Amino acid sequence: MCLISFNWLDHPRYKLILVANRDEYFKRNSASLHLWPQGFYAGKDLQRGGTWMGIHPKGKFAALTNYRTGEERGQLRLTRGNLVKDFLENEESPLEYLRRVEQKKEAYHGFNLLLSDGSEMLYLSNHLPEILTVDPGLHGISNAFLDTPWPKVVSAKNDLMGLIARDRVDEQSLMGLLQDKEHAPDEQLPSTGVPLDIEKALSAQFLQWEGYGTVNTTGILWSHEGEVVMIEKRTHPAEENRVQFTISQEGSQ
Repeated sequence: MCLISFNWLDHPRYKLILVANRDEYFKRNSASLHLWPQGFYAGKDLQRGGTWMGIHPKGKFAALTNYRTGEERGQLRLTRGNLVKDFLENEESPLEYLRRVEQKKEAYHGFNLLLSDGSEMLYLSNHLPEILTVDPGLHGISNAFLDTPWPKVVSAKNDLMGLIARDRVDEQSLMGLLQDKEHAPDEQLPSTGVPLDIEKALSAQFLQWEGYGTVNTTGILWSHEGEVVMIEKRTHPAEENRVQFTISQEGSQ
């Protein structure tokens, strides 16, 4: 995923309200949201076998974005998508898992990883020295650290905050977010090591740029009672998928 806005443990009905865009090269094939043999729901990167976001009915959630530096070329490293897959299919807590990941984090290109077991959410980037706890409230992340105020992160958070303030949190309204194709002004662009024209193209919430762009939008509504709805709207190819389930009592925290 390349842009995520979410509200964590700060809503009377939902413990997690999340909407995210995945940006990718259009020629890189992926499978739609589906139930994996390991028991969790996620899409799948068919090139390297991992995933970018998923949730397990036992109460485990994970999401990944790349950390952009503009220097990651050449040497093939461990696939970042397995960071999500491996957490969802094992029995470790977020902290136990991230402590293991810390030991080999330099083996990956830059990443941001969000993990939850339903009671806490933790965050790790391999460009940060420590594991962090995600506080209750509104958050956003793209290809820099959590809550870095890039224009599209700020606008994504504001859009979600407006939805919550208007008491309009439902599937249809949630999936209408992160569709803005407007670019940020040059003076507000971050500097991540890529040329200015690329930086500008990447500044929109919803990307369209030379064979690369937003390939799907995903929404998650996870209630305090354990009811989960996950929706995926794909643009390449155009289709929509929806799953609904209840977190198992033995897996919930």
